[in-house]
Amino acid sequence: MGKIKDTDFFSLIHDFFKIYLPSQRKSSPHTIRAYQKALDGLLDYTAAQKNISLGNLSFECIDYAILSGFLDSIEKKGNSITTRNHRLKGVRAFYSYAAMRKTSLAIYQAEIYKVPFKKAEAVTVVDYMSEPAIAALLAQPDPSNKKGLRDQFLLLLLYDTAARVQEIVDLKVCDIRRGKAPTVLLHGKGSKIRTVPLMKKTMGHFENYVKIFHPNENEYSEHPLFYSIARKNLSALDESSVRKLVYTYGNDAKKICPEMPETIHPHMLRHSRAMHLYQHGMDLTLISQWLGHAQLETTLIYAHADTEQKRKAIEQATPMDSPLKNRLNSEKYQVTDDEVLKRLYGLK
Repeated sequence: MGKIKDTDFFSLIHDFFKIYLPSQRKSSPHTIRAYQKALDGLLDYTAAQKNISLGNLSFECIDYAILSGFLDSIEKKGNSITTRNHRLKGVRAFYSYAAMRKTSLAIYQAEIYKVPFKKAEAVTVVDYMSEPAIAALLAQPDPSNKKGLRDQFLLLLLYDTAARVQEIVDLKVCDIRRGKAPTVLLHGKGSKIRTVPLMKKTMGHFENYVKIFHPNENEYSEHPLFYSIARKNLSALDESSVRKLVYTYGNDAKKICPEMPETIHPHMLRHSRAMHLYQHGMDLTLISQWLGHAQLETTLIYAHADTEQKRKAIEQATPMDSPLKNRLNSEKYQVTDDEVLKRLYGLK
């Protein structure tokens, strides 16, 4: 192994990992390993950029440009912004320690601290129910009485059409189109109208519903599809009433279905329908049209949520002693001078 150019640099690295973190800071092995990975990666990147060996590195070699380039390379490899920020946190921790030990090194700490943490893009969380949970919810209303018949059809229509609450309460009888390919005409945001297909089961509920609630009206009727009567005045059902019944039936469904979310709201049925369509293979472009999204990018949240759910499921199903997890910290088989140096000074 060649001569080390800056002994202070590597001595401080050694003390940081072998003495300060484990003995003085009482850091966990996980934290120490994370910081080792951060500094190890930075040193490898710097040596490659400068075209020098590890032993020739010093505090002067690592500046704003080098650190920024290293962090950018982490993202280019497919890592998240969170991972990038974790690496920066580890590097900062070492430089803070170095400046604490030798005040003359504070100038290098200041250079490192010029590189900011990167703000992660906001990820929209999609709240949706599993198909068994939806089935449990739809089974709660009692169709043998008038209210239960209405509520069951309303819940089924909410789910089948993936409509917004406002779109449901705005429906008129004439918006339901019978025929070999039945559809519903939804009046969405910005006065946009879209046609959504209805399933055979939904149409069966619709026919039972109109016989009771619209017995004297034809298919061209402009009357509200869902209504309430107060003081003999008929008016369209309001959003708050729909939210209340979804919440009530959702709580009832929890008693028989452990997959029910803690809180259920009408928009969750819209998300659930979109997610189930995606999981069953429907193209995102068609789902976007189904939902009435102005931009396809809005619909991509379902693809992201489904992928994240699968990732978490795989992660949870992988035992801690599995070779798949051990590979994350596996050692390289070929030992070089640089590898020996890293081991001597606590980077490995």
